Order: sequence, then structure tokens, then C-alpha cells
Amino acid sequence: MAAPGETRSRSTRLPRSARRAQLLAAAQEVFVAQGYHAAAMDDIAERAGVSKPVLYQHFPGKLDLYLALLDQHAEALIAAVRAALASTTDNKQRVAATIEAYFRFVDEDGGAFRLVFESDLTNQPEVRERVEALTAACATSVSEVIGEDAGLPPDQAFLLAVGLTGMAQVCARYWLADEGTIPRDAAARLLASLSWRGIGGFPRTGEPH
Repeated sequence: MAAPGETRSRSTRLPRSARRAQLLAAAQEVFVAQGYHAAAMDDIAERAGVSKPVLYQHFPGKLDLYLALLDQHAEALIAAVRAALASTTDNKQRVAATIEAYFRFVDEDGGAFRLVFESDLTNQPEVRERVEALTAACATSVSEVIGEDAGLPPDQAFLLAVGLTGMAQVCARYWLADEGTIPRDAAARLLASLSWRGIGGFPRTGEPH
């Protein structure tokens, strides 16, 4: 007959992918609550309900955990922006959908945006490179639409895209931190209106200037 501890271990054994997801979820809670530097692998293991050796089997160190989370959420935001752009051919609606994607990102998923945009690891090269790559990927997706529709050179289209995505990110974070009376959808629409009044002034290719 197995010892009680052995029975429990077997009953809670998870497939590797499920265990990895569990550990990442626990790490996110700890990093968001404590910040990277104050968080300890002991805290993450305890939050996940596993031993430290199990945690180290999946992630050799704390930075590996953080980078895995950063990659996961950066990919999610990039996918959300691309989906927003592909959701319609109406550019006014594209602007609104893209801004809504940023508002959803900061408002959902347990504070994941803090790991991306408010990290206390900005001086870490691996973190900085990932955040810069995320910014570039989102802006590139937006700039491709701007360049195609407005006939602007790539560098001009990219600069406008950086402005739009940067405004969406900063305003979404401010909206969440402010805890004011504006509902999320209303806040996103308000910013979309401002954004469209600007970018909508550029004529579509083939239209008179």
C-alpha cells in the first residue's frame, strides 16, 4: 500500500504542458503582487502547490519564468492587435478594434500587462529586447494598413503607427489605474474617436488630397 504522500503525489501528477501552465499562472500572481526582485522561487512554488525541485525541473531560474510569461503575454497582445486589424475593412472600425484590444489587455488576465509595460526589469537586456520587439510588432501590423491605405512611405506609416499604439497603451493603463467612472468600452470609444479624427484625415490611396 502506498504511503499517503505517495498517493497524493500520484493523484496530483499533471502532464508537462499542464504543469508548466500551472507554474506560469502561479508565477504571474507572485510577480504582479510583489514585483520581480521581491519575488522568490519559494513563493512561486508555494503558490503553485509544488516543491521547489518540481519548479526547477520546468524553469531553471526566476528569470526564465519571467521571460516565459513575458513571451506568452507579448504574443497574446500581438495576436489581439492583428485580429483587430483583420476583423474589418472599415478603417474607422479598425482603429476602434485595435484600441479596444489594448484596453482588454490591461483589464484582463490578472495584471499581465504590468509584466510587459511596468516591469521592474527594464534594465535587463532580455526583457528590454522583448518589450521593444512587442512594440515594433504591433506598430508594424498597424503601419502596414496605414501604408497600404494612405500610400505613405514605410517610415512615415510606422511613425504614425507607433503614435497610435503608444497612445492606446498609455491611455489604457491610465484608465485602469485611475479607477474612475468611465466604463472600459466607453473609454476605448472615446480614445478611438480622438485617434480616428487624426488618422482619418489621411486620404485613402486614390482619393484626392
